[in-house]
Amino acid sequence: MASDSSASASPVVTRFAPSPTGYLHLGGARTALFNWLFARHHGGKALLRIEDTDRARSTPDAIEKILDGLEWLGLDYDEAPVFQSERAERHAQVANQLLAAGHAYKCFATPEELEAMRAEQRANKQPLRYDGRWRDREPGPEQDGMPYTIRIKTPVDGETVIEDAVQGTVRVANSEIDDYIILRGDGTPTYMLAVVVDDADMGCTHIIRGDDHLNNAFRQLPIIRAMQEMGEDWREPVYAHVPLIHGSDGAKLSKRHGAVGVEAYRDELGVLPEALFNYLLRLGWGHGDREEITRQEAIELFTLEGVGRSPSRFDLKKLQNLNGHYIREADDARLAKLVAERIGPEADAELLRQAMPFLKPRAKDVNELAASAAFLFTSRPLEMTEKAEGLLDAEARARLSEVSQALAAENDWTSEALEATTKSLAERLEIGLGKLAQPMRAALTGTTVSPGIFDVLILLGKEESLARIDAQARALSE
Repeated sequence: MASDSSASASPVVTRFAPSPTGYLHLGGARTALFNWLFARHHGGKALLRIEDTDRARSTPDAIEKILDGLEWLGLDYDEAPVFQSERAERHAQVANQLLAAGHAYKCFATPEELEAMRAEQRANKQPLRYDGRWRDREPGPEQDGMPYTIRIKTPVDGETVIEDAVQGTVRVANSEIDDYIILRGDGTPTYMLAVVVDDADMGCTHIIRGDDHLNNAFRQLPIIRAMQEMGEDWREPVYAHVPLIHGSDGAKLSKRHGAVGVEAYRDELGVLPEALFNYLLRLGWGHGDREEITRQEAIELFTLEGVGRSPSRFDLKKLQNLNGHYIREADDARLAKLVAERIGPEADAELLRQAMPFLKPRAKDVNELAASAAFLFTSRPLEMTEKAEGLLDAEARARLSEVSQALAAENDWTSEALEATTKSLAERLEIGLGKLAQPMRAALTGTTVSPGIFDVLILLGKEESLARIDAQARALSE
């Protein structure tokens, strides 16, 4: 198997080459991450190419979403992005070089002829591939002025062997690879040509991509080898084809498994970028039993030998647990800013910052943080959840009246003093502390889930805390 040792032969250059026909999906994000880490590990260059030749489906919005997602994950690039659509002239130039040198040929087969050929192959249960009808044929007068495509001449005999840095040794009989089109009849390049030309011109030494592209490598090598024969300094890259990501049911990850775009994990699920970075890293790559790996550690540890050959299964619960870890580790002011954006203009960033040490130990995502902090900015009368309302029966409201009197007399508004005062009241009433704490939580937050009740009192302050408790106590008489 090819290994990272091959990276030392020349400076490493990797590329991530998304097609901007939609969002940056998880598989693409992981491919980008692996390319970026490999380049950073070897002190090489990480490049970005936008494969926007599908003009109908490639939109500025999709391009912006991809760039935004990469930036959010912290993946920076050493040069400005290359836009494939701007390089069509160069692609056509290479096609015509190959044609002039006899490594490619003109094919005048009409769409009707090709469809008849495929129909016959289907009828005979043969593989559907071009039969080479124009490979060794010279055009006659009847072809003058007729449209044609340019096809590459692929090897006919033997086999092509690739030492893949992830998949190991892979062999394909050359008879299985047909002479595919590299330049269409309208003069535009095909994907197969454009990719190879761009990789060569960008100096890519390693092609790290999904294993759904493995067959493409066998089709792309003939172009590289033909250019080498013509004296061009085109080097064969080291290929590393990474298994795809599957859903929990073992099927290829798709929309039916839930959110698959990076921005959905950020915006809809409240995931931090360092959590997704860490999770994607561990999705198909490993270093012992390590689960939590920092960005710098990932750069130091990442090798292609650590990439497994089997598909990885996406597990949302694992991601959420990892996200909870990074929320607990995150800077309070940063979290406060993220939560404030979700709550709205009424949110006080400084109050949120003060609340974070009490809120973040319980939260698995930023949305949970925002939900648990909402009580801080709710106007009276509080809207009660059904469970909170259930805690506020007549007996509970009567006890809240006594809680209000006891807390109003408390001049030391600290967590320790408030706890002592409340415990003392519970002992005097001969009830457990929970019989006071639960209705207090409902009265103060409108919910049954919150930070510790004495932390809530501190965050709301004495005046607001007493006002909320009194509002529920008064409801008894009303």
